[in-house]
Amino acid sequence: MYDEVTIGARLRALRRWRGMSLRTLADLADLSQGFLSKVENGKQPLDRRSHIAAVAQALQVSETDLMGGPHLSTDPTQAEPHSVVPALRAAIQTNRLGDAAVDRGRPLPDLLAETRELEEVFISCDYLALGRRLPSVIDELHFHVAEAAGESARLTVLTALVEVYMFATFRTKDLGYSDLAHLAASRAMDAADLSGDPVAVGKADYLRVQTMPRENSWDRAQVAAEQAAAMLEPHATDPLGLQVLGMLTLSAAMAAAVQHKTAAAGAWLDEARALAARVPDEPLVNWSSFSTTNVGVWGVAVGVESGEGGAAVLELADAVDEAKLSARRSRHATFLADVGRGLARDPNRRGEALRWLRRAEAVAPQRIRNNPAVRETVGVMLQQAREAAVGRELRGMAARMGVPH
Repeated sequence: MYDEVTIGARLRALRRWRGMSLRTLADLADLSQGFLSKVENGKQPLDRRSHIAAVAQALQVSETDLMGGPHLSTDPTQAEPHSVVPALRAAIQTNRLGDAAVDRGRPLPDLLAETRELEEVFISCDYLALGRRLPSVIDELHFHVAEAAGESARLTVLTALVEVYMFATFRTKDLGYSDLAHLAASRAMDAADLSGDPVAVGKADYLRVQTMPRENSWDRAQVAAEQAAAMLEPHATDPLGLQVLGMLTLSAAMAAAVQHKTAAAGAWLDEARALAARVPDEPLVNWSSFSTTNVGVWGVAVGVESGEGGAAVLELADAVDEAKLSARRSRHATFLADVGRGLARDPNRRGEALRWLRRAEAVAPQRIRNNPAVRETVGVMLQQAREAAVGRELRGMAARMGVPH
């Protein structure tokens, strides 16, 4: 039996709560009844963004209701990052531009130096270390917004504030705190707007797109990404501007793919490749890793979202130079996990899928053990394996992710 903490069990409970038959849900979500039956019984993962959005919309619930909120297990690597969220929430919620929650801060050069150090922590995927240091940095940068002497110093502080809110946005989103991630993105937009810098605004727009509610709004995400790209394009005259523009085009590609707009998704990926050719292929250095290598990573993600599996996913993965991702743990782990999830769709490649997922876990354990899509894939693989001998390695990964095994 698929355990009650899994998506399949939540789907069944929500469907029954709505008094809805499986056939009715299938018709409303434009998915097959057989597919949804397999999801409810733990034999098929519900891990594609388009499927999740369609089912949530049909049930008139949020994606969080369907997928589950922040998940805690007995594994400290998985659970401990959540312990720093209350302090981070306080910093995000209690600070506003012109109304800092603190009345003093370290000298600005020292604070900016720590901001640069935090980028390394962010890249390393150490959620616990980032969460312990980030709240005070947010507090003190807000203090310096009002204290900055001159426009140059003010712009420096506001730009740094956009960056630290990016750290907060993605790490709270990764841990399942979608509302907090959206608020952090909104705070970044406030700082970017005040700066008057089109590239900073483009960065904040990217965060806004990434934190839009997913149920019933992928079309809005695509429009927002396209509009932000159009606004930034005239100002993307240096490598940083091109990199921010590139991330907006990749966001548009994913949003189009979720809506099954294959031609639009392909066109935006082509645009991203053209932009990437104009900047060095250095994921570790470039803003949000935008580069030819990172476009390949997103190509895998779009392919998996579009339903690719097995050999087709491996073909997409072959175009990615993993060596260039090795130091960018977050992006590397996401790439490995997407390949593993795609391979898991092929019954003959589940052992190979597990190897890719284990590699992802080894690269960034805090990230992967908190990833709902990976957890769903592991849970379904485990259910499938119960009909045969369950491997020790799969049981171990399930235990670390809090998947009943």
